[in-house]
Amino acid sequence: MTRTDPLLTVLKLATSAEDQAALQLKSAQFEKQKRQGQLDALNNYRLDYMKQMEGHTGTTLRANQYHQFHQFIRQVDNAITQQVGAVQDAEKQVGYRQVHWQETQQKRKAVDMLLKQKAKKAMAIEAKLEQKNSDEFAMQQYFRRKLK
Repeated sequence: MTRTDPLLTVLKLATSAEDQAALQLKSAQFEKQKRQGQLDALNNYRLDYMKQMEGHTGTTLRANQYHQFHQFIRQVDNAITQQVGAVQDAEKQVGYRQVHWQETQQKRKAVDMLLKQKAKKAMAIEAKLEQKNSDEFAMQQYFRRKLK
């Protein structure tokens, strides 16, 4: 019965953790893009509304229309401010997820490197053993020929 190298289990877990971290990073990037898109839409909406009101230049606006316009713009500005905060939070999350993914990637690479070094050592030991056996066989043949 062959025993499984514990490092293979560690590598499997490290690879799984790295994959999970990559998914979380991708999700955070998607969320940031979504929030940025919402911010862009709000800014475009504000700009369009301002242009629309500019078109009314020269026409007479009643006081309540003017007041409603400014109140609406204030509400849009508040929404933009909140969305800027949401985008900044999403950017922070992307940063955290990026660092986490890089850390898990480093751990997986370290375990992978250990496994490769272990395999290289095992191959060197096996090569030495084969050389030793070959030398012994050659020596035995030499002595057999000498005894004949």
